[in-house]
Amino acid sequence: MANHKSSIKRIRQTEKRKLHNRYYAKTARNAVRNLRAITDKTVAAEMLPKISAMLDKLAKRNIIHKNKAGNLKSKLAIHVNKLA
Repeated sequence: MANHKSSIKRIRQTEKRKLHNRYYAKTARNAVRNLRAITDKTVAAEMLPKISAMLDKLAKRNIIHKNKAGNLKSKLAIHVNKLA
């Protein structure tokens, strides 16, 4: 266990931030999963900008890596374009 006041506080902050980040990362994963499950092109095209913005925001805040956000956005755009 940490002995310094500052390190004890840092542990508390890290735990709180970890829970916050995990929530938003999980929310984004569920949104991506839901978009991949959609078979209607109009609904998927409507959801794509919202999910792309969500991924960009997570990448900007270093919750996910910027390349991962780019890869997910690219694959989702390909998926939406393939829908009939």
